Amino acid sequence: MKEFFLKGSDWFLAVAAVAACIGAFVVAMHWQIAIAAINKVNATLAAAPVPSEAITAPPARVKPPRQVVKGLYLTAYSANDPAKLDEIIHLIDTTELNAVVIDIKDYSGLVLFDSKLPIVNKLHLKDNRFTDLAATIKKLHEHHIYVIARETVFEDPVLAAAKPEWAIKTKEGGIWKDQKGLSWVDPTKLAVWKYEIDIAKEAAQYDFDEINFDYVRFPSDGDMRDVAYDNGAEPKYRVMYDFYQYVHEQMANEPVWTSFDMFGLVMEEKGTSDMGIGQRLTDAVGAVDYIDPMMYPSLYAPGHLGYANPAAHPVEVIAHGLEEGLPAFASSTTEVRPWIQAFNLGAIYDGTMIREEIDTVEKYSHAGWLLWNAENRYTAAGLKSATSTYAQSL
Repeated sequence: MKEFFLKGSDWFLAVAAVAACIGAFVVAMHWQIAIAAINKVNATLAAAPVPSEAITAPPARVKPPRQVVKGLYLTAYSANDPAKLDEIIHLIDTTELNAVVIDIKDYSGLVLFDSKLPIVNKLHLKDNRFTDLAATIKKLHEHHIYVIARETVFEDPVLAAAKPEWAIKTKEGGIWKDQKGLSWVDPTKLAVWKYEIDIAKEAAQYDFDEINFDYVRFPSDGDMRDVAYDNGAEPKYRVMYDFYQYVHEQMANEPVWTSFDMFGLVMEEKGTSDMGIGQRLTDAVGAVDYIDPMMYPSLYAPGHLGYANPAAHPVEVIAHGLEEGLPAFASSTTEVRPWIQAFNLGAIYDGTMIREEIDTVEKYSHAGWLLWNAENRYTAAGLKSATSTYAQSL
């Protein structure tokens, strides 16, 4: 038998090779053990219960049930005042009332909540008057109160000053002002429309139930001879019709109901008459869920319906307006829900007068009504108690 001998250097190389193989084997074994341990941990984690909030997205907000709304108006200051808010909640809890309308943007043009919109913050267009708006709305909802956000639209002095190219101008090119010294933004500007809708959409995320758009019109007072609009030959009502449709399209998928405040006389005007401000009932019906005509008897001119003082005749004034305007709603899902007078002007509006207004509205409309008092002074006078009536879903 031939014997096989390795030289010294070859011997060392052979030993090194064997050692390397043994090392690789050991490493591989350790790696397989590590992989097995990792797989075991993963299997354990997979079998463990996972908190539902970790895998379940919050439910999408939806519109609340449609309500027969019986509400009152509050400024942002009142809504943010704990004592005042508790007073209003107690009044609502103990009467037929079931809703509040709260300013989120008022006649000043200021956005009154903590808006995160870039344009609002860049141009300093807000004055946050709420300590915690979401908590305020939550508290109201806990008392089953329907919460409406009121947004003043084209009367907007701060935006007109910050973006003069968006303002209504004088014939000489300056910023026009109404008789109260307030400037307006131009209803013909698409950029203005988008700005207002962006605010409404942001407000909707605070869990409001409805967005109410006020001052959806051209100006009505001031030196109208010196005002210069950009609508050319296009009628004002056509401009407003286009804006109403824009609101309808933009707000259609938002989890809120919508409404327009309009002059009380809109219920009585016919044909192409837009009262010089662009408001016609036929243009607005169908664009929002509610039309809220301001049917304060004190705002109707002396001689209306033959009365020297219409404020002294709330039943006749409101009934006539509703009878004239209701046919416009006949084939639409839009409902009429008037603002009614809860302040002394032209007559003392005590409980008897307020009750007459309410009863008249309820004779013609089933959507409800809204009480207006700019100073937010309300009592139970004229209201039914909570035990005799309550909020009803349609």
